[in-house]
Amino acid sequence: MRTLLPFLLLSFLAHGQTPAPSVPNSWDIAPIIADFSEKAGRLKPLLDELTPQEWVKKGAPDTYVSQLVTAQQELEYFSKSAMLFGQQPDKLTLALDSYFRWESLHARLDTLREGARQYQDPALADLLEAVFGINASNQAKLRQYMADLAAQREEEFGVVNQEAQRCRGVLARPTPVQPAKKSAPGRQ
Repeated sequence: MRTLLPFLLLSFLAHGQTPAPSVPNSWDIAPIIADFSEKAGRLKPLLDELTPQEWVKKGAPDTYVSQLVTAQQELEYFSKSAMLFGQQPDKLTLALDSYFRWESLHARLDTLREGARQYQDPALADLLEAVFGINASNQAKLRQYMADLAAQREEEFGVVNQEAQRCRGVLARPTPVQPAKKSAPGRQ
């Protein structure tokens, strides 16, 4: 792929197209991914402090118990996904997986935070919100990185597709048949 990039750039310039947004190098995005994952890990001890079984005794719906288990699993899945993404930051699928796992965890935490606020300790709910919020800038950077990476891949595939169509057209053209040269009589 790296040998194809100069060709792609020349093709963009030749066709009057502007290249996709610049995507940070893997060594630039890897520390952001690592920071994102490290800050996300700070949620685990807070989730461990939640006691939805006690909330149920106070009249809360018992769905909080399963939501806590799911949130803990989602945090673990996010951590694994972010680790894989950190190892291969140019993989759009890993970026998307990490991002969507984080979004799913966020939705689950919103519900648990409200339960904690009502049935356990409002300060713990505020702390959950604050710890989740410290990753807002990393989340925004990841979202921008994914958009830039997707745009770059889209442009690359567009150029490759155009070149494939051009080659297919060249190969599909009939080759002109050259008349056979007649040799002079008596010569062999």
